[in-house]
Order: sequence, then C-alpha cells, then structure tokens
Amino acid sequence: MRLLLFVRAYQVNGHRKAKLDPLGLEEREIPDDLDPALYGFTEADLDREFFLGVWRMAGFLSENRPVRTFRSILTRLEQAYCGSIGYEYMHIADREKCNWLRDKIETPTPMQYNRQRREVILDRLVWSTQFENFLATKWTTAKRFGLEGGETLIPGMKEMFDRSADLGVESIVIGMPHRGRLNVLGNVVRKPLRQIFSEFTSGTKPVDEVGLYTGTGDVKYHLGTSYDRPTRGGKRIHLSLVANPSHLEAVDPVVVGKTRAKQYYSSDADRTKNMGVLIHGDGSFAGQVAFTTDPRSGRSSQYCTDVAKALDAPIFHVNGDDMEAVVHVCELAAEWRQTFHSDVVVDLVIRNHPSAL
Repeated sequence: MRLLLFVRAYQVNGHRKAKLDPLGLEEREIPDDLDPALYGFTEADLDREFFLGVWRMAGFLSENRPVRTFRSILTRLEQAYCGSIGYEYMHIADREKCNWLRDKIETPTPMQYNRQRREVILDRLVWSTQFENFLATKWTTAKRFGLEGGETLIPGMKEMFDRSADLGVESIVIGMPHRGRLNVLGNVVRKPLRQIFSEFTSGTKPVDEVGLYTGTGDVKYHLGTSYDRPTRGGKRIHLSLVANPSHLEAVDPVVVGKTRAKQYYSSDADRTKNMGVLIHGDGSFAGQVAFTTDPRSGRSSQYCTDVAKALDAPIFHVNGDDMEAVVHVCELAAEWRQTFHSDVVVDLVIRNHPSAL
C-alpha cells in the first residue's frame, strides 16, 4: 500500500520536480511526497521486488505488470514524470481519460524518433531560427515581436498539425498574440516571405497572387492569412490564422466562433474535422496583463495554466529547449483532442518568459 501511494504521488506531483526551466534559474521546492523515506523505504529496499496491480488501472498500476525492483520502479517514475515534461492530469475525474494518459506517459518505451524524423524536425527548427536572425539583422530597429527563445514553437505546431491531419482534421483556425506571429505566418501558414519583407520596407502591397495578399493598411503583426498546407503524412490541411487587434484577448472568441461555424456548415457533428488552436502568453492565459511583470509577481498559483483545471483539461508543461519533448507533447495533445474532443493545454516554458500554447 505504501508503494501504491508513492506511485500516485509521482502521478500527482511529479511535474513539480520536472526540469522545465531552460535556464535553470527557477528554484522550486520539491514536495515531500516524492521522497521514498516518507513512505518508509531505505537504500536496503532498492533491490527488493514488488508486484504492483490494481483492478482497472493503467500504467504502473495495471494488473498485468510483472514483478519489478523498487529501483527500477523509481527510475521509470523519474523518467516519466520528472524529465523535460511535467504532466498534470490527476485532477480529471474521468477514469478512462486518466488511464489513457497513464498508458501514454508510463509506457516502458520513451519517445524515440528515427534519423529521418529528426532531420525533418531539425529542418523546421532551422527555418524558425534563421527567420528571426534575418529579421533581426535586416531591420534592427523595427518592431517585430520576435520569437527568440521560443523557436521550438514552430516545429511543435507543425508536428501537431501533421498528427491532427493523420487523425482526420481537415481545417484548423489559429488565434495568437503578436509575439512569434510573423514566424508562424511565414513558416507554418506559409504566407510568402517576400510579402512579409515588403511590409517591413514600404507597407503592404499586392503580389502576384491576385486578391490573396492585398493591402489592409494595418500593421504587419496584426494581419492573418489562410493556406492549404501539405502534411508529412501526404494529406492537405487548411490553416487559417485570424487577424488580431491590439487587444489580443478579443481574437479568441472569434477563433472559437469561426471553428464552430466551420463545424456546422461542414456537418461535422463529431467535431473531428475542424479544430481551433489558441496561443497565449502566460499573462493573458491567466487573464492578466504581463508585458512588464515577472511571472512570479503576476499570479498567486505556480502555473499560469492552473485556470484550465476548471475545464478538466490535461496540462503538459514542457521545457522549450528540449525539441523532441516539445514535439512529443504537441503530438500527444493532438491525439487527446481527437480522442476525447475536448480541450488540452501545452505550456511551453521558453527562455525569455513562459508562454502557453
């Protein structure tokens, strides 16, 4: 029974020990629940063998688990819950949903990508990084709300969209803030780069595609666009980035409404063909203005994403410098959304400030 309580402590609080801060500056208190000594275990118990089995449970606690040493159980718990990803899902009341996540998180085989897949991820990361480098060099004084520190957002979004398309999504509506918007426009939604660069030099001008990218008179980091994008799996998915006003929170109801309208007019009764993606900064996610506020001073809770617990949404905190971890949680988020047709949160912790996707 003490071992079962110890495993559950990792499932509930393991995220508080996860290595989420890319700079390693954050000092977080590790809960006593994660100390084996609290449950009476000592060094002498590390090589003792235990059987874990609970009726109708998944992951470590499933009935068909073999006998394992305490050392191997502890090592796997640390790998699953205290690496570059912190999972919060035990607040969800549905046993089926928790079991589904436990199977995904506690599987003995960690996330593994072959060389070809890693080359695709690297290529997408290079496009994201070099886009920011070029703008910073060419227009050093222009306001551009760059993505520096969070470049992994681009390959993460692309992998999420590829996985969503594989699972039946045909259209995605995106709402996001200014920061990183030009990078998303150019590298995810495929707005022509010459058009973005034109907006930096002499304002918005029509280009060869008649009527597609015409001038609006608005600033470049307010604009949106749409595009039919091919995916890694050989399908095509329609992406639509909604134009933003200066008050960023106003775009989210528009995204939700547009997605719902697409579901209605395409007879998407199961809500599996049309999906909405909302990207926030950490302050706006918690309903605050955080442009000049340190995250520790801007909220009373540990994470800006705690408000999502009211929606029974799983929350995946991820170190933004671990590219493969970002890709993994973005794919997992797509799988959750298509399986349970409900919200899921990816909290991307980046080098300049935390932000939530």
